[in-house]
Amino acid sequence: MILKKVTNHIREHEGDVVTAADRFRAAVDKGDLAALDELFTEDIRLYSPVKFTPFEGKPMVLGLFGVLLRTFEDFHYVGHHTGTASTSSDGTKSPSAVLVFRAEVNGRQIHGIDLLHFDDAGRIKEFTVMVRPQSAVQALGEAVLSGLVADGLIPAPADL
Repeated sequence: MILKKVTNHIREHEGDVVTAADRFRAAVDKGDLAALDELFTEDIRLYSPVKFTPFEGKPMVLGLFGVLLRTFEDFHYVGHHTGTASTSSDGTKSPSAVLVFRAEVNGRQIHGIDLLHFDDAGRIKEFTVMVRPQSAVQALGEAVLSGLVADGLIPAPADL
């Protein structure tokens, strides 16, 4: 019975998830922060591969995307999958999409995925980024930290 309910939920929301994921992809492809602003909930959480705690709230996540859009070179999505997944914040199942990407940061090839969790209105409420290999994670972390400091989104670490 539970499996049937989950399957029906996926079928009901699959078209919405694909549309929302496509709108996200288009906004990233264009570097359109205003379009991203419309796609995020106010309390969005972004889980990064370079930070243990999430980035929280629309202003911080939009600022981070501004840095990411400048940091990634030759960023492009190469695939996607839709369905449902449990969120990290409260464990509830929500419509979700996984977008597979490739990019470069400071000459390092990155393979990664963006896991998007949507609310009932089709806005992104949780976002998880996973990348490989380890050397690319380190290069990405250094570039993003520098960008966040330069944009005044976080204070400079004492050791910089």
